[in-house]
Amino acid sequence: MSQSETNIHPYMVEIIPPKEEGGAYNWAIRKHGKLAQRSDRSYPTEAKAQAAAMATVEKLLSGSDR
Repeated sequence: MSQSETNIHPYMVEIIPPKEEGGAYNWAIRKHGKLAQRSDRSYPTEAKAQAAAMATVEKLLSGSDR
């Protein structure tokens, strides 16, 4: 499933590794275990996917994405 998970209550970020070598990373954000949002683009590294996911969580937590 996910290679890396980070908890930011009530959200959880999943970094989804590439299915094949050299592929791209994606992310999914879950709220109380249910999918809230997922990446609409792919990222070349796990770090870039993590940074993009955390930026989205910050928007969700601040309420600016409503």
